[in-house]
Amino acid sequence: MPNQIKAGAILTYVTLFLNSAIGLLYTPFLTLKLGQAEYGLYSLVASVVGSLTILDFGFGNALIRYTANLRAKKQEQKLKEMFGMFFVIFCGIALVALIIGLIVYFNTENLFSRNMTDEELRKMKIMLLLMIFNLCFTFVMSVYRSIIIAYERFVFQKVINLIRIVLNPLVMVIFLCYGYRAITMVVLQTIFNVLTLLADYYYCKRKLDIKFVFGTFDFAFLKEVCLYSFWIFLNAIMDKIYWSLGQGVLGVYCGTKIVAIYGIAIQLQQMYMSFSTAISGVLLPKVTSMVAVKENDKAVSDLFIRTGRLQFIIMSFVLCGFTLFGRQFIELWVGESYSQAYTICLLFFFPLLVPLIQNVGITILQAKNKMKFRCVSYVIIAFVSFLFSLPLSKHYGAIGCAASTAGGLVLGQIIIMNIYYEKRIGLDISGFWKEIIKMSIAPILISILSYQLLDYVIIDSYFDLIVAIVLFTVLYLPIFWFASMNRYEKDLFGGMLTKILRIKKNVRNR
Repeated sequence: MPNQIKAGAILTYVTLFLNSAIGLLYTPFLTLKLGQAEYGLYSLVASVVGSLTILDFGFGNALIRYTANLRAKKQEQKLKEMFGMFFVIFCGIALVALIIGLIVYFNTENLFSRNMTDEELRKMKIMLLLMIFNLCFTFVMSVYRSIIIAYERFVFQKVINLIRIVLNPLVMVIFLCYGYRAITMVVLQTIFNVLTLLADYYYCKRKLDIKFVFGTFDFAFLKEVCLYSFWIFLNAIMDKIYWSLGQGVLGVYCGTKIVAIYGIAIQLQQMYMSFSTAISGVLLPKVTSMVAVKENDKAVSDLFIRTGRLQFIIMSFVLCGFTLFGRQFIELWVGESYSQAYTICLLFFFPLLVPLIQNVGITILQAKNKMKFRCVSYVIIAFVSFLFSLPLSKHYGAIGCAASTAGGLVLGQIIIMNIYYEKRIGLDISGFWKEIIKMSIAPILISILSYQLLDYVIIDSYFDLIVAIVLFTVLYLPIFWFASMNRYEKDLFGGMLTKILRIKKNVRNR
């Protein structure tokens, strides 16, 4: 499936570009139509319900891993039995999510009445019910999405996701123009999600001919799966503590307007992370297969370094660009009242750079079933970070909450994990950092020069901002190409550019 992997990665970046572009256009329209308070309310509800996604318990990743493993070993009957087992498990998870969601629903006033009006509480309860239903249905049907990924049918999955990304905001804009607000948004999101999941179901049944066998629980195998999934689950808890609970804490201490500012920063943080995870997201089946056939550590380490360099090419450009133009962009995008989001983003972006260019390491840990150390250490650090966020949020608002998150990222995802990758997993971390440091010299020097030049430039319109970004890009890319990229990377990106130009030429000739 090399073509599926390559096409999946390309489609992921196409989807990523469209998602980012649409989000950048759609969000200011959304904040304008909803207002800062209701946008903050919507972000808060999404964050609260989003926290329940940890109830996946890592079974989604486990299904991908074990499907790839059993397919490599050609154990078809065991595959069918495993699919049936996972479907039952996900139905049970959906039931648990429903119960917890209803408990939150019936205690909404007790949790959030301090900083909310009665009307905000009413809207919150309606959105909670809708999002809880959406989540439960997602859990039940998620087995089909995991199977599609495990079978490396990335093209179908990415195309469906691409369609949803385009249609969802388009339909929402129409409804918002007619005066509908946050509750309608949640209804439409639920409809689109249901349709997407039904498409996954259809593809599995009709194209992949997936069959489930029920009633044959292999409890020894289930125990193995649970042990593997448990560490994925702990990792998910850490992620939610880092990126979701902050909005909940700010909702309790600071109110919906501060949540709205933090929500904008979180949205940009998610965009930032997605530029990196696009590559690693399609590599789990491949890495699992490498581990299953006992590829040597050097081959895995080379993949880690090679992928890390590719991710750094993208992430360094994004980070440098945002550092230089992020404040002006946010103020033009959603207004000066959200300018604090720039500082919050920087507190996220800089420490995130390291784990993002190393996120194939997580895929390697999953494939090797060695998530235990990472998850335990991260949960401890995330919990400590969460405890620090309570007083810091109370006294310093969103900046305090972001600072506690950043501190946890530095300690856990940079210092501790790099030591673990080197000492326990056998990855060539020293070699990795030698490569990254050599690549970093050019972007650092370019950014310093660009920052000095910005003293002589006033950016107070989108036109000014676009011109400045274009000039920065014209300066950045050629220097980075010659100073930081190796032959493999030049051939890869050059080949992609050649293909794009060839396609455009063919279209023009027609």
